Amino acid sequence: MKFSEMPYTRPDIEGAKARIAELTAALTAASDFEAADKLFLEMEKESAEIETLISIANIRHDIDTNDEFYDKEVEYLDAALPELQEYTQKWTLALLASPFRPDFEAKYGSLMFVNAEMALKTFSPEIIPELQRENALTTEYSKLIASAQIPFEGEVYTLSQLTPIKQGADDARRLAAWKAEGGFYRDNREKFDSIYDELTHLRDAMGKKLGFEGYTELGYLRMTRNCYDKNDVEKFRKAVREFLVPVATEVYKKQAERLGKTYPMNFADNALAFRSGNPKPQGSPEDILAAGRKFYHELSAETTEFIDFMYENELLDVLSKKGKTGGGYCTSLPKYKSPFIFANFNGTSGDVEVITHEAGHAFAAYLARDIVPSSCAWPTLEACEVHSMSMEFFSWPWAPDFFGKDAAKFYYTHLSDALTFIPYGTMVDHFQHIVYERPEMSPEERHGVWKELLGIYMPWVALDDEIPFYGEGKGWQRQMHIYQSPFYYIDYCLAQTMALQFWALIQKDRDEAWKTYMKYTRPAGTLTFRQLIEQAGLLSPFGDDGLKTVCSVAREWLEKYDTSEIE
Repeated sequence: MKFSEMPYTRPDIEGAKARIAELTAALTAASDFEAADKLFLEMEKESAEIETLISIANIRHDIDTNDEFYDKEVEYLDAALPELQEYTQKWTLALLASPFRPDFEAKYGSLMFVNAEMALKTFSPEIIPELQRENALTTEYSKLIASAQIPFEGEVYTLSQLTPIKQGADDARRLAAWKAEGGFYRDNREKFDSIYDELTHLRDAMGKKLGFEGYTELGYLRMTRNCYDKNDVEKFRKAVREFLVPVATEVYKKQAERLGKTYPMNFADNALAFRSGNPKPQGSPEDILAAGRKFYHELSAETTEFIDFMYENELLDVLSKKGKTGGGYCTSLPKYKSPFIFANFNGTSGDVEVITHEAGHAFAAYLARDIVPSSCAWPTLEACEVHSMSMEFFSWPWAPDFFGKDAAKFYYTHLSDALTFIPYGTMVDHFQHIVYERPEMSPEERHGVWKELLGIYMPWVALDDEIPFYGEGKGWQRQMHIYQSPFYYIDYCLAQTMALQFWALIQKDRDEAWKTYMKYTRPAGTLTFRQLIEQAGLLSPFGDDGLKTVCSVAREWLEKYDTSEIE
């Protein structure tokens, strides 16, 4: 079904509570597995119906945050869903206590029970007010980002629309754009500070109400970290500082030489890869979408079927416009077994990454559309990010279709950006660990922590106050994950390490690399992240070998790549 034709009515939360309560009582009283399984599948259907309506409301709200109808719907759902969670928790408790659990595990696997046991630890009716407030605050942050109307050169820009100018080749104009963007954040600094300050204390209180020392352990459970822990993440961060920061430093030193700049450079100069400008996609947004369709048609039979389904059912909304919330994501509409891609095209290489990255998520979701239980259709988020980041590298042979004469620039910047991103993403994670270990910090103290971490993870950035907001150590406030999805960001870093392994495999044999990709992707969420890696024959990102190997191979490729004919 086309997205525009999907009906929406406000979910009947009270009715859903009653139906879930009935199913829970019936499951507890079930006399045999056949009856219990039938109830389980009814609950799957009930969940799909509710989740689909929630997704429709959120997508349509994000497309136009000025739409009063969907604004009210999201406000309603923010308050209502935590109340529904109490009833779904009782269902989960009944499922875990069922005498037919061995039968369920034999039919559907044991991982859904492992994840369910973790989820139980993240909720109590006692924290419903905090969950409602958390939802309201994260929505407030999204609306604040979407509200940006930045005066620049006599016109008004959204944050997304300003991005191409922030990457432009004209030094003075690029710097002015960074200053204009920084001015928006500075003008709204009290709002950004107060939203996050309240979120930090709110989450800390939730953790303590649930019996934890603070939020960190709760945060890991909410992220369903079912095969690694905080110690593993700390080891990964250490490996990033040891093996990757030196490689990224070399990349930026060479960039400074190409640009004729003094190292370290400010944020605006770090954003320019080549003196003639960064790689830009050729043609209109429609041309980019057409090139994306061609890529997926020629990549494999599976991706051909997938991309036709997406386009024919209007399952992409990618153009930037006034009132549209920032960023990009892939979500799902389970009732219709459909992924959905949301993004903001802005004329940069990021537009191509939408068609590869977010569609990588969507392809994985499409492959998993018939998996039962639905909770295993998506793996944990770091595993999901491997789908998307690796798909970006599979698109390399089609780069001329996307970038034309800028394809040579794209190859270099895509690989170098993949490497240099990991220190930034790891810094985001380190920052959040410090924040939730010390929730009593003032906003200024948090800014100080970010500025200190910049010197450790991104020594190629000149820290000064030339650019408001960024030079003051406040740049973390533009990273929506910090507000909306705490502890998510390390998932990108772990996944990028895996995606770089796929990049290396593609250089050797693309067909074999694709077979490995499908071997990794097809099990979806029926296996843990570590299990997916192991059964696909890949190196774990948690040991030094994985990061050292990809750093070595990528570093050698970048050193040999001829950039002499690129202006």
